[in-house]
Amino acid sequence: MSDTPEIRPASTVVLLRDADAGLETLLLRRNKSLAFAGGFWVFPGGSLDAEDLAAANDDEEQAARIAAAREAMEECGQQPQPEDMVLLSHWTTPETEKRRFSTWIYAAPLQAEEEVVIDGGEIHDHRWLGVRQALDEHYAGELRILPPTMVTLSRLASYNTVAEVMEMERDSPVPRVLPVITKHEDTIVALYHGDAGYEAVDPALPGPRHRATMVDGGWHYLCEDVDDDIVPLVPTGEVL
Repeated sequence: MSDTPEIRPASTVVLLRDADAGLETLLLRRNKSLAFAGGFWVFPGGSLDAEDLAAANDDEEQAARIAAAREAMEECGQQPQPEDMVLLSHWTTPETEKRRFSTWIYAAPLQAEEEVVIDGGEIHDHRWLGVRQALDEHYAGELRILPPTMVTLSRLASYNTVAEVMEMERDSPVPRVLPVITKHEDTIVALYHGDAGYEAVDPALPGPRHRATMVDGGWHYLCEDVDDDIVPLVPTGEVL
């Protein structure tokens, strides 16, 4: 038998709404006792199941939309429509992890204001937060999120309304990300394709930088001097 962990297909949906202060999203806090991302704040989502794939005639991307809608209803009582979702990115868990997922990340508007109802099992809390506020709290060490969540929030921070997100992201390039996680100068670094140290897993190598680095408890993204064929995960490519 192979020691390589199975890569399970999964999906996540970033639920969005307009507010007086700008674009808001719904974040859920996972049960601290969970083996994967326990205690972290996440977007609704989970693994695809056989029924999702059957409903999509084994089209994984379509099944991912169906699964994202199902998980949003199960985890927080919200009802995004699969046909309204726009694909933001696709992430595969690093090869060194014991639990690996192939995750489609979508954004979706909510057609109606539904009461947020969390399950109390996997999900223990929820917050509607301004996208920029969520990032500010993360950088202050007050909001624990994983790098894909940080990158996604950073990507959305340049938009003011849900309509802007839907219009601009519908035709935007979709990054496919396989991070390499390592340590450098006593901190954790997630290297992305295009970084000088990506292939050798050596963040000290000189050259282009495409990475997220843990600084004072928060993940910060950097895309600098990369080749033209590298799609920045955050459109501005700035340090965030």
